[in-house]
Amino acid sequence: MEEEFPGALGTSASLALRLGQAIFSVTSLLFMCFHIQFYSYTSFCFLVTIMGLVIPWSLTLALVDVFSIFVKRPPRQVAIMSVVTIGDWVLSFLSLAAACSAASVTDILITSGHSNVNLCSGRICIRYQLSAAMAFLSWCLSLASSLCNLWLLPSL
Repeated sequence: MEEEFPGALGTSASLALRLGQAIFSVTSLLFMCFHIQFYSYTSFCFLVTIMGLVIPWSLTLALVDVFSIFVKRPPRQVAIMSVVTIGDWVLSFLSLAAACSAASVTDILITSGHSNVNLCSGRICIRYQLSAAMAFLSWCLSLASSLCNLWLLPSL
């Protein structure tokens, strides 16, 4: 039997990571979409777009994990693992970029609110902050699964 890397595609740890990514991404989208005017800031649109890409990617790979767990045969083909690893890395970097840009714009909106110009009311800024925080958490799980799959790739 092959050595099983915790967190690599086809394991229960990978399933937990993928479901966590999807949950945090959905939560980030929900916090962002509570306020209809998020589209007036490019970084918030970027966050919504990237989280919208992370959700189907994570859920699709979660289905692969579920199938692999029930069949007890994780996918260990080099081509499949390469695509999954590259996809994870790309979405991981994009998630980090989206979370950072949303957090920085939210910070700018909050600090400008202390001056005479009020660009962001309290509840809306809190929602933007929560959305960025959920995106960061999604990125952390995405990075973890990326590293696990990258660790497995050379052994194939």
